[in-house]
Amino acid sequence: MRRAVLAALSGVLLASPAAAETLLVGNKGEDTLSVIALGSGAELARLPTGKMPHEIAISPDGKQAAVVAYGGTTIDIFDVAKRIKLRTIDISPNQRPHGLLWLADGRLVATAEGSESVAVVAPGGKLTSIATGQKGTHMIAVAPDNRTAYTANIGSGTVSVLDLKDGKKLRDLAVGGKPEGLALTKGGRELWVGDLDAPRVSIWDTQAGETIAELPVDPVAIRVLASPDGRLVATSNIASGTISLFDAETRAPLKTIKVSGDAAKGQVTLLFSADSKRLYAAETGHDKVAEIDVATAKVLRRMAAGKQGDGLAIAP
Repeated sequence: MRRAVLAALSGVLLASPAAAETLLVGNKGEDTLSVIALGSGAELARLPTGKMPHEIAISPDGKQAAVVAYGGTTIDIFDVAKRIKLRTIDISPNQRPHGLLWLADGRLVATAEGSESVAVVAPGGKLTSIATGQKGTHMIAVAPDNRTAYTANIGSGTVSVLDLKDGKKLRDLAVGGKPEGLALTKGGRELWVGDLDAPRVSIWDTQAGETIAELPVDPVAIRVLASPDGRLVATSNIASGTISLFDAETRAPLKTIKVSGDAAKGQVTLLFSADSKRLYAAETGHDKVAEIDVATAKVLRRMAAGKQGDGLAIAP
């Protein structure tokens, strides 16, 4: 009996995906990166970064993390397990990098708001710059082909469509308002775009380049995120401290999750767990990260981070 109980407990421990995972938080108010054991919620280290760290991307092998310096021209690369900075990549003349993705082929792709461009860094270090010519190039999404990219340009009210392989802009979509958060669904066939100027998310057919739907959200969707399993779309509603959940296939609204219910908490970045069962919301106003159970819409706990913790990533 004792052996059976021990075996069962061992199985539970092994089945817990959060036990060995690491939550990374970019603390833009103090130029540091918090390294948090996701299982316990304990901060393991706080590492210095470039000025105003923001979005974070995990390498394809899960061992490294890239962190942009929104107040500069660099991307820091960290070894997650060793909790050390490995190198710093200067993407000049691109300035003020923000949105960041680490593609499966090893390329880093970062928006550069200060230079109205996107920087692409190849694994060997070669830098390519693609001009958007649009104001406030802030967030980015890349299609499954790792070639077509979409950038939200807050100041111009547009989304730029880029060809990462040929290194050129294809067109601008006039989405209106102040687009910031965006996400791709249905294998890249639909693009969901939030608006800082109105309580809405617009949905675009990426092939036709036309809007096909507009859905209401709590004011306002500063981030838009598709779940890893492709079933859900979540919006981070900064003015209300809530999350709106939609069915990605039918676009039907599913529920509104009250996280803090308080605009002063400064809820910005959202992150799904790999199994799509948890959501993490950066509450920059009180330096916490909320963990939410998607099925029950309950806030399970809050983990402390550094000052104005915003960018989020989870390393396996």
